[in-house]
Amino acid sequence: MESNVSILLAEDDYHYGNVVKKHLESQGYHVVHCFDGEVAWKKFQRDDFDLVILDVMMPKRDGFSLAQDIRKRNGMIPIIFISTRSLDEDRLHGFRIGGDDFIIKPFSMKELVMRIRVFLRRTLPKEIPGDGIYRIGHVRFNYDEKELTKEDGIPIAALTKKEAKVLKYLVENSNKLVKRDEILLKVWGNSSFFSSRSMDVFITRLRKHFKLEPGIDLETLHNVGIRLNIPKD
Repeated sequence: MESNVSILLAEDDYHYGNVVKKHLESQGYHVVHCFDGEVAWKKFQRDDFDLVILDVMMPKRDGFSLAQDIRKRNGMIPIIFISTRSLDEDRLHGFRIGGDDFIIKPFSMKELVMRIRVFLRRTLPKEIPGDGIYRIGHVRFNYDEKELTKEDGIPIAALTKKEAKVLKYLVENSNKLVKRDEILLKVWGNSSFFSSRSMDVFITRLRKHFKLEPGIDLETLHNVGIRLNIPKD
C-alpha cells in the first residue's frame, strides 16, 4: 500500500526538505516537495495526495494559511505541521485550523514515519487483496495498474486514479448501499457540490464499463446512495 501513497511536503529549507523527502521515499512513499506555500497550494489543487506535511514558516504563503485552504477543500486528509518554534500558541492555532499533528524540528525521521503510518491507517481504504486484484463477477480489477480486464486477460478499460478509488470503495462494500456522502468523504475528502457532480461523472463511466457484464449492476438511488451489485459465487 505504501507505494501508492502520495505525500505533499511544503518546506522552504532545501537541505532539510530533501532529507525528509529522501527518507520518506526510502520507506516507499511518493513525495512531492515544494519550496513555498503558493506552489504547494497549486500542486494540491492539481494532484491527489494522501497526506500533507507543512512547514509553518514559508515564503509567499505560510503553512497555517495553506492548511486552512486545504482543509476547506478536503476535510479528511491528514495535515502534519513542522516548525522550529515550540510556542504553545502556534501548536494550538495549528490544531484549531484543522491540523492533525505538530512536530518540532529537529525531529526523528523514524518518529515521523510512525506518525504518518498512524494517520494513514485511519484514512486510507482497506488493503487490496493479496494478489493485488479484485474479482468482480467475471471481471478482474487491478487497482495498482488501474485497469479492468476479462478473466482471460482481454482489456475492458483503463481507469483514472479517481475512478479506481471510487470503484475500490464500492467493491469493498459490494451488494450493500453506500451513502453518497460516505463515498465523497472517503475519496474526495469533502461533500461539496463540485465533488458530488464529479462523482456522478465517474459513476456514469464505471457503469458503461460494466454494461456488457452479466450480473454486475451499478445501482444509483437518487440522493441516497450507490450499490454495486455483484453475483455471489
